Amino acid sequence: MTHAVLPHTLWFTRCPVPTATGIAADRQWLADEFTPDGITVRSLQDAAPDADRAAHFTHALPGLFREGGNVPALWARSRGERTRLIGLTWIEERQTVLVAPGSGIRGADALRGLRLAVPRHSIAIDFWRAMALRGFEGALASAGHTLDDATLVVVPADEHDGQWAAELAALRRGDVDAVYVKGALAVEAARRAGAEVAVELDELPDRRFRINNGTPRPITVHQQLLDDHPDLVDRFLAVLLRAADWATGQPDEVARILGSETGAGAAGVAGAYRPGTHLTLHPDLSDQRLALLAEQEAGLRAHGFLPEPVDVTAWAEPEPLRRAAALARLQPAHRPSAP
Repeated sequence: MTHAVLPHTLWFTRCPVPTATGIAADRQWLADEFTPDGITVRSLQDAAPDADRAAHFTHALPGLFREGGNVPALWARSRGERTRLIGLTWIEERQTVLVAPGSGIRGADALRGLRLAVPRHSIAIDFWRAMALRGFEGALASAGHTLDDATLVVVPADEHDGQWAAELAALRRGDVDAVYVKGALAVEAARRAGAEVAVELDELPDRRFRINNGTPRPITVHQQLLDDHPDLVDRFLAVLLRAADWATGQPDEVARILGSETGAGAAGVAGAYRPGTHLTLHPDLSDQRLALLAEQEAGLRAHGFLPEPVDVTAWAEPEPLRRAAALARLQPAHRPSAP
């Protein structure tokens, strides 16, 4: 039997949100795991200018592990990229609908008839637009309404710097009545804009109303790497599981790492991520999470984001995570941190 030659480099990419990948990178455990094999582990975000950063969205790099939003991951699979789903997390990131100060708009039912901001970015897969549509859709559905019960206002966003900047500017001008935002930087942006919260999606009891780009969040790998080096995939996942284990006992350290990952200050992190976030970094491929992702796939397809359907169950490959869990049990969660 011929064994494929070990790759010189393994790549990883993650979104600026809570991920086990971000924890493991901060602790340098990924490098510790693979350096003895002569394999360099590199972050796509921190790589040299010649790196294919578009691979964060296309996943066209065979040696890449991706832990990030489901919109680009589903889009890449829908376009025919041979990726596999090897884990899912569910981490609340404070999803809210913001309104202008003094408007008096409160509650999901009050969104009926309003002008809702839908950003438009000139990028290959406009996940910002997808997030807004799905966020408003979830909020309205919680009150028995649909997007047809409101007016969608397209907000061109290319000329604006910063997340949510175009939508919040439109809110200040009075061009729209409500803006969907999520995460730590959104908390800070809302405070700067003086916007008020009309709907806290995190407080809705049914998590189906919070299905969006990061809920659930997939871990994907290329089929080629899984075929050629399943052991490397298992070991990578095992590091992530150990990082998630370590995080359960380190809430302050996780908050520090989140600040670094998101680029937000302590107030933004505290405002976006509730106490207990450090306990929620473990991936799984439970039937419940797969069903939630399948709902997201259907929603994205209905809005025209996916050129072809994605069979989420067929996309999922549970064996690497099962093998990784066995590997992780053989090694302690805590490793000496880098100096």
